[in-house]
Amino acid sequence: MGQQVQETPIPSKLKDVEAYMKEHVGVGESFDLGFRQLTIFKRKIDIFYLTGMCDTQYIIEILEMLVSINDVERHSQSKLFEIVENRLVHQQVSKGKTMNEVVTQLLSGLIVVFMEDESEAFIVDVRSYPGRTPQEPDTEKVVRGSRDGYTENIIENTSLTRRRVRDERLRHEIFQVGTRSKTDICISYIKDVADPGLVKLIKKELKNINIDGLSMADKSVEEFLVSQGKNPFPLVRYTERPDVASAHLFEGHVLIMVDTSPSMIITPTTYFHHVQHAEEYRQSPIVGSFVRWVRYLGIFLSVFLLPFWLVMVMDPTLLPQQLQFIGPQDDSNIPVFLQLLIADIGIEFLRIAAIHTPTPLSTAMGLIAAVLIGQIAIDVGLFIPEVILYVSVAAIGSFSTPSYELSVANKISRVVLLIITAIFGVKGLVIGFTLYILLLTSTRSLNTPYFWPLIPFNPQAMAQILLRVAVPLAKNRPSIVHPQNNHNQPKSND
Repeated sequence: MGQQVQETPIPSKLKDVEAYMKEHVGVGESFDLGFRQLTIFKRKIDIFYLTGMCDTQYIIEILEMLVSINDVERHSQSKLFEIVENRLVHQQVSKGKTMNEVVTQLLSGLIVVFMEDESEAFIVDVRSYPGRTPQEPDTEKVVRGSRDGYTENIIENTSLTRRRVRDERLRHEIFQVGTRSKTDICISYIKDVADPGLVKLIKKELKNINIDGLSMADKSVEEFLVSQGKNPFPLVRYTERPDVASAHLFEGHVLIMVDTSPSMIITPTTYFHHVQHAEEYRQSPIVGSFVRWVRYLGIFLSVFLLPFWLVMVMDPTLLPQQLQFIGPQDDSNIPVFLQLLIADIGIEFLRIAAIHTPTPLSTAMGLIAAVLIGQIAIDVGLFIPEVILYVSVAAIGSFSTPSYELSVANKISRVVLLIITAIFGVKGLVIGFTLYILLLTSTRSLNTPYFWPLIPFNPQAMAQILLRVAVPLAKNRPSIVHPQNNHNQPKSND
């Protein structure tokens, strides 16, 4: 994985250790690298740590316990290495044999303890990463349900998952990726449920990542994991909710956690994974189905409403007599196609501006855009009122899409459909719709058909996509993940 680095054994002389730490790590140059030397039974002990990532109280307690060794009988000094190991009062103490290993652990927030005339070092896990407390994700809010969410701390994230999956077969396997960043990446799966081939494939792809660092965390990992190419549609699903992630674990999916990111990567996923939301499962089945269908309608309108209306404007004879009021009644100064394009891109301006604008100011910005810009644009003849109406409906449909990545991909698809429709009319709309479906059906994510269960068709799975099925009736795991155990409700012994 990555660039091969020559392993350096731990020197037995502390002066050589100190020289290595000064040259390679920057001890004495970087202010956040702490160093303390103790003398126990006339033998020197060096302690290295990273301030800001270690709990100070644990460091003080360990120092006190080591200093107290001087109070024991002198005949015990021949076993000083074992005594020091026993006095390191922490539940996670390991031994390092190479400088590369201990330096990596040191920069991860662990304490490293070297002893004179010893070729091994003690590594004590006293990490205390700075970060926020678990709170409900802004993009996945629910009316009813838990309010906790993943954070940027990978240790907290594994704990939030364990709290909901108390199964001894749940596995958390950790890797380090990046020759410089050495970013912690954890894959999570249930051993007797997840497809071993999928787990093996993900491990292989992660270990083959060759890069200096993963500053963008989960997104960088995604781009190595799946071949995105020019396809705008998201090939993995993100979630910041532990309940959503746990539900996918029970189905047989594999989670990928990246340290410093609160977003879990769910693999494999299809198009329909991106259009579901936790709120549907927090309501009764009939209410959840209603919410789901409203969401599906919003997503459909976000893609096809503007091109379809443009066709009606270009050829009013396609409208039945009862709908002749649809379309501009008066001539406009700018072609309708350009009005739609300008207004649609204008909405995107607002969305981007809202991301970069502080929350107290974003509300005022929205009012200015809606009341002043929109109304004045109509008054001066730049837009006709219907353009604003239909562009707004399409924008609301985009906002109702649970996956931000899918909403942006659909936005790009809508603009392309508008252009094709403006050039070729009805034929362009049909061609664009066909290309849209063909792109979805030809896409694969980790060898998984992206448009499953519609293509290839699976009636039972499709029924669960269309309707929010009650939990007691959903007895089988989705076959698309190739689970080892297909039944999520064990049969009774009666």
